[in-house]
Amino acid sequence: MSALAVEHQPPSGDDWDRLVGLWKETDWPEGCKVEIIEGIITVTPAPANRHNYIAAVVHRALHGVVPEEWHIYQTQAVAIPSKSGMYIPDLVVVPSALVLDAEDEHFIPAAAAELVAEITSKSSIRHDRMVKPGGYALAGVPLYLLVDAFAPGGPTITLYGEPKEGVYRVLESGKFGETFHIPAPFDFHLDTSDFPVP
Repeated sequence: MSALAVEHQPPSGDDWDRLVGLWKETDWPEGCKVEIIEGIITVTPAPANRHNYIAAVVHRALHGVVPEEWHIYQTQAVAIPSKSGMYIPDLVVVPSALVLDAEDEHFIPAAAAELVAEITSKSSIRHDRMVKPGGYALAGVPLYLLVDAFAPGGPTITLYGEPKEGVYRVLESGKFGETFHIPAPFDFHLDTSDFPVP
């Protein structure tokens, strides 16, 4: 199953509020990921086992290094209205108080995130590689980790940072199987040796 388009015009102003209302109030298929990407509500199937395994490995590694007042979420929606986006990253690290005190109970501003991670699926490649980095960078998310099992030259992991005017700089990149450094405020080495290859 691929993304299902529900809206066709990028929204602005009241249209954004109406679109978010539709996103929140519609009874979407259970187990699917429902996001707003470039003003279009997209519905994608639940991730494959390999995808979930990688998310669990990264989550476990992050768990040991995040400050106590931060948490790691796997289903937290983050809003980027200026990009007509409501993304649900595979992992997001956020100060807990910002989640609990958010203005809306269904999402937080993407700017609250300290790190987001996306793990590509066949249905999310374009979004994870091209659309979401621009949105996260525009929101000022300091670090974007892309785990791309479907990269043309073989499975890769790339860390983006230093967002400026909606663009990230590549901080580090490598292949599955390598040990990958995630800098401060996390400062740890992520072992990707058992990341499954499709």
